[in-house]
Amino acid sequence: MPSHLSADRPAPQPPERHAVDALISRTRRLRGDVDAVRRDTALIDEEDAQMRWQRALCDLAVHHLDDLGTHLGQLREGLPPEPPQTPEQPTDSSALDASDETPDRSEPGSLIGRVGSAEWNLLTDEVTWSEELFEIFGRSPEMGPLSLDELPSVLLPEDQPLLTAMVTDCLVDGRPIDGEFRILRTDGRMRTLHMMGEPVLDADGCTASMWAVLRDVSELRRSQQAVRTNHDSLRRRQHRAQTEHRMAVELQETVLPPWRDSLRLPSQGVGALDVAAHYLPSRSSSLIGGDWYDALELPDGRTVLTVGDLTGHGIRATSAMAMLLGALRGMAVAGIEPGALMGHLNQLLESSVQPALGSAVCCRFEPSTGVLTWAQAGHPAPLLFRDGKGRPLLPPDGVLLGATSGVAYEQDEVHLLPGDVLVLHTDGLNRHGRRDAGPDALLALAPRFAQARTARECVRTVVTEFGDTERLDDACVLVARIRAQGTAAHA
Repeated sequence: MPSHLSADRPAPQPPERHAVDALISRTRRLRGDVDAVRRDTALIDEEDAQMRWQRALCDLAVHHLDDLGTHLGQLREGLPPEPPQTPEQPTDSSALDASDETPDRSEPGSLIGRVGSAEWNLLTDEVTWSEELFEIFGRSPEMGPLSLDELPSVLLPEDQPLLTAMVTDCLVDGRPIDGEFRILRTDGRMRTLHMMGEPVLDADGCTASMWAVLRDVSELRRSQQAVRTNHDSLRRRQHRAQTEHRMAVELQETVLPPWRDSLRLPSQGVGALDVAAHYLPSRSSSLIGGDWYDALELPDGRTVLTVGDLTGHGIRATSAMAMLLGALRGMAVAGIEPGALMGHLNQLLESSVQPALGSAVCCRFEPSTGVLTWAQAGHPAPLLFRDGKGRPLLPPDGVLLGATSGVAYEQDEVHLLPGDVLVLHTDGLNRHGRRDAGPDALLALAPRFAQARTARECVRTVVTEFGDTERLDDACVLVARIRAQGTAAHA
């Protein structure tokens, strides 16, 4: 192909071979490192948008490095040697080394054949295509190259005006060509080509021919599109997660009791409860779950205490929690016993459109007698602290809510004394999220509970002990302290 350089422009000197060799070696090492990362992302969860995006970025980086390695190899070799006149194979060691370092054209994914050149001579109508360009177009050399008039025929119809405009600007106005278009090969495959070229001027400054380099960028563009698609999908997923998290937080704050300081229940009479509670989020603030706590004064002066936990996280869990807590409050006001109340909640979860599993404990306290009636559904038993010592209450029978139908829940009674502290909690409070950790860490707080004057002080002790723990799940704690007649609560 004739040079497009004008006579008054000095030809560029080839770069030092050892410098290019160093660049090639560094590119190969980097390509190997990126390919190792890409292999690590090969077996991923297709539902994970972030992992899909990371894999697409790795694929794109590999394509770029492949192209860079090919271009550096061409830079090192310079102009291709003249074809041998005899069938004898070269024995020069440098020639053998060069052939070893040149990728096999038949190798899958090889970039040889992705770059080709062409020249269209306007004076003789001669068209010259490189061998690689025939491969790019899927056209046999016997068919001959395409003229500038024939070239648009292999383009997609919507891309033909773009090519025509680029060629016209080059031949008429002398503008360089730099654009992309899509072709439909004879084998039915569509490829995306990037074309760069310039007019070649004769001695009088007129356009004598047009040369161009065409590069098959199909895989590169597919990788770029995969990156954009997965990135957009990841952003949409993140936005949706943020929206759902905000809705879950707002729903949780709306449903759970708004009181922050100690609460006296009932507000009048002797033997009242001093109640305080706190919600402890997990180490990931996005895991807003279905935990709840509640303290409700009934019309007859008794008090209902409850904590519970539904499986799952997000708006689905918090909405189910709101439904369940609303039903619990209604049945408690209606006077339903704790055991029967657990049975109704189990039936409600089982018949829900979105079934879930849950655990709960429900306690009803009679201030005039000090009797606590309670039932549980697969939930940690309340802890009773008295005289500086603590113990879990012996739980009556009760399975998880929503686990099975037609099950009966037992209830039990315990007599509470003035100064007793009752702690209800969800199992997410256990250290490191271990459900088998047991209540030992809470029971160890017995001496500090004995010194506390209010339920709020007890809650602060729990938060101090467990607030910085890396929990895998969120948690709730509710503390009820039996007040003697004439004592007052302090926040």
